[in-house]
Amino acid sequence: MKIVSAVEAVSQVRSGDRVFLQGAAMTPNILIDALCERYNELKDVEIISIHTEGEAKYAHLPYSESFKMNSCFVGPNVRKLVNSTRGDYIPIFLSEIHLLFRKKILPLDVAIVQVSPPDKHGFCSLGVSVDVALPAIQTAKKVIAQINPCVPRTHGDGIIHIKNIDCAIEVDTPIHIHDLVPISDIEEQIGKQVAQLVEDGATLQMGIGNIPNAVLKNLHNHKRLGVHTEMFSDGLLPLIENGILTGEDKEIKTGKIVSCFAVGSQKLYDFVDDNPLVHFKEAGYTNDAAIIRRNPKVTAINSAIEIDLTGQVCADTIGKFQYSGVGGQMDFIRAAALSERGKPIFAMPSVTSKGISKITPYLKHGAGVTTTRAHVHYVATEYGVVDLFGKNLKERADALISIAHPDHREELQKEAFERFGSTKNFA
Repeated sequence: MKIVSAVEAVSQVRSGDRVFLQGAAMTPNILIDALCERYNELKDVEIISIHTEGEAKYAHLPYSESFKMNSCFVGPNVRKLVNSTRGDYIPIFLSEIHLLFRKKILPLDVAIVQVSPPDKHGFCSLGVSVDVALPAIQTAKKVIAQINPCVPRTHGDGIIHIKNIDCAIEVDTPIHIHDLVPISDIEEQIGKQVAQLVEDGATLQMGIGNIPNAVLKNLHNHKRLGVHTEMFSDGLLPLIENGILTGEDKEIKTGKIVSCFAVGSQKLYDFVDDNPLVHFKEAGYTNDAAIIRRNPKVTAINSAIEIDLTGQVCADTIGKFQYSGVGGQMDFIRAAALSERGKPIFAMPSVTSKGISKITPYLKHGAGVTTTRAHVHYVATEYGVVDLFGKNLKERADALISIAHPDHREELQKEAFERFGSTKNFA
């Protein structure tokens, strides 16, 4: 492995190349910034990634004139670019992104990643973002690395030998941190509602954010919980410390926390560092429904931007505006439904921060259906929980209206009556 300057490292990139960027907490920002500074000499460099952290200079002028974005998941730093003529979004399940690289559908010229220093055997760790970074480094023509002693050495499959790194730079800077945000009263109510659905011995999947953390906060009377998820954050730590999360009932990697990435506080990163309890795998494994469903009582907790009265879920667009991505929602929702005594759950506030109902007569014009109505079972708001499985369209509308915000129920009832002839009164 050749240690060079950042300028020399990114000189490996040529005009017209397709470049993968590792994401989440592991985003290699120093190399990304150095690459962007070459905007005067580069043309039509395609950036492909899932969610990244940091400024993402390639999303802003003048850099964006030399780079184009082909995103597999959209974060705040690239939303404007993705929704412009210089960027776009690939609708794809997180479980299938690796196929784009391995089947040469989108062959990679360069993969830019951040890794730990090599151990005595020459192996570096991909840290807390193995997800699609592992198939990227396995298939890219060239690998450029940012070696950082702040990167946790994680157990699992996220390793690369120095002989497979073409060139690298050395840095010493903290990886990206997301500290806990206080849980609101509404989030706490939702957390309590969902926690009542979780059975002892369940295998959990949850995302990042206050509602998943509110659920986890309310699981302290549970027993023998396990985790098989695409990501996790600090909310798991108290359950581990108190012996509630043991994973002893899991069929797949019994006793282990299985994930493909993690984002959280420094305490979280210290916990996963050299910890054999946590296995980081690529997303093609963690999000494989055939693997997930073999665990008992898979309880998948996901969110939505809006849900219509038939149960269709939009979780990645606001109308025609691409807000995030399909991600792993469908992977886990389906797996939970197929798991023995599993529970696919959508948990969300009844209204947005602007007071707009998240339960709607119809999805917004141009909105994407992230999860079909046939896949949706449990829906929870601060006003209760309903199970749509086996319910017809009229029954679904009535059930969803019953957990909508009271200020919007009358209008929803009118729409339900016009569409389905529903006459149930929730006033």
